[in-house]
Amino acid sequence: MSYPGYPPQSGGYPPQAGGYPPQPGAFPPQAGGYPPQSGYPPAQGGYPPAAGGYPPQAGGYPPQAGGYCPAAGGYPPAAGGYPPQAGGYPPAAGGFPPQSGGYQPQPGAGGFPSMPPAGGGWGTAPGGYGAPGGAPQGYPGGPAPGQPMPNYPKAPSPNPSMPGYGGGAPSHPQAPAISKGYRGSIKDFPGADPLRDVEVLRKAMKGFGTDENAIIELLGSRTNKQRVPMVAAYKTTYGKDLIHDLKSELTGNFEKLVLSMMMSPAHFAASELREAIKGAGTDEACLIEILSSRSNAEIQEINTIYKAEYGKKLEDAIISDTSGHFRRLLVSLCQGNRDERETVDISLVQQDAQKLYAAGENKVGTDESQFNAILCARSKPHLRAVFQEYQKMCGRDIEKSICREMSGNLESGMVAVVKCIRDTPAYFAERLHKAMKGAGTMDRTLIRIMVSRSEVDMLDIRQVYVKTYGKSLYTDISGDTSGDYKKLLLKLCGGTD
Repeated sequence: MSYPGYPPQSGGYPPQAGGYPPQPGAFPPQAGGYPPQSGYPPAQGGYPPAAGGYPPQAGGYPPQAGGYCPAAGGYPPAAGGYPPQAGGYPPAAGGFPPQSGGYQPQPGAGGFPSMPPAGGGWGTAPGGYGAPGGAPQGYPGGPAPGQPMPNYPKAPSPNPSMPGYGGGAPSHPQAPAISKGYRGSIKDFPGADPLRDVEVLRKAMKGFGTDENAIIELLGSRTNKQRVPMVAAYKTTYGKDLIHDLKSELTGNFEKLVLSMMMSPAHFAASELREAIKGAGTDEACLIEILSSRSNAEIQEINTIYKAEYGKKLEDAIISDTSGHFRRLLVSLCQGNRDERETVDISLVQQDAQKLYAAGENKVGTDESQFNAILCARSKPHLRAVFQEYQKMCGRDIEKSICREMSGNLESGMVAVVKCIRDTPAYFAERLHKAMKGAGTMDRTLIRIMVSRSEVDMLDIRQVYVKTYGKSLYTDISGDTSGDYKKLLLKLCGGTD
């Protein structure tokens, strides 16, 4: 990109009439000004120059009131310009003025658009470009300079007996690591107002009988953040408790589903964990499902709510209700301390795959704690790569190895963690299928997954479901449930495939 009069015609610098910028007394400076002839800092008489040089008087370049005075160590440019690292401006050898197409910050632009700087130039990435604190230049969504590419290019292996990782299609279908936009089935209702919405609920419940269809239409078209404020709005408007009124008007699974939808995601998860732990038996699958599918921030919020609601730490509740290595697996997961970086270190992937092989298939007995350490602490993209590397190394899928090496709750727990990390929508599709197949329906599981995934990845779950089981999720829910309960579940499902 070039600008009028810049770079100058032959005859060099300063530019001819009509050049850049044209104000008298501004830039270029008088002899001895800036840029200096040799190196930085310039010799006596350099920068700042004598009056009339650079910085210019008011009205010079850049045109901020009061002329130009850089902050200590820095070079604050015009709006949208380019602040370099400490150590100031200009950059190392090759400095200023730039070559043709050179440095002209533009309002709103992210810095230096055209030519790469000399080594050690502008930017925060090592030797690179990119606004400090902002996204690096380059293709959108790419890794930061110096970071490995996310699709594991073929790398020479440090261990000749081990194949280099990457190159070619993955041997096992993998959940995409990159977000594909919003994948929920329920979207924000435009212009939703909790005060108007509670009038609809009040009218549906007032008098003799209940208008369930009005409740289904309202709740089935609002996202969680539009439903939760209705509780406070109802109390403000009518001086009554919405949850109490809903309980008194509704029954059965429809009531359970509606009440689940009126809680925030973390509140709902905490109440499900509480139900899974208390009472005679423990619902181990529910514990694993929630703790292996949530982010660190979500798990920490669940921990906070659990303690506030039930007067006991979630970790203590798990310890008192489980035992052995399965207890250790759950305690590790409920810390909410998994590495969440998206980058993958290939050499570490190979080390972890070798550790898992050495802890299981390659020894008499099993070192469960090594499986626990890797499956609960490593990032999900890293573990997907480890599972592939493991398959290459020993010719067996990691799930099969776990089934051969472990048993009972620990086996099902570890396998569930692997499935959830490898492909979360496929894991939930399988959980839904199991909840509905056979004689009875596991309604608690069905409700929990339909409510908690409706704004996360329900569209992906539906895709996997129809591909795996030959029938759409919508069809299976229709055949397995009935009445108002069915209608509201189908609203959460969002459509057939």
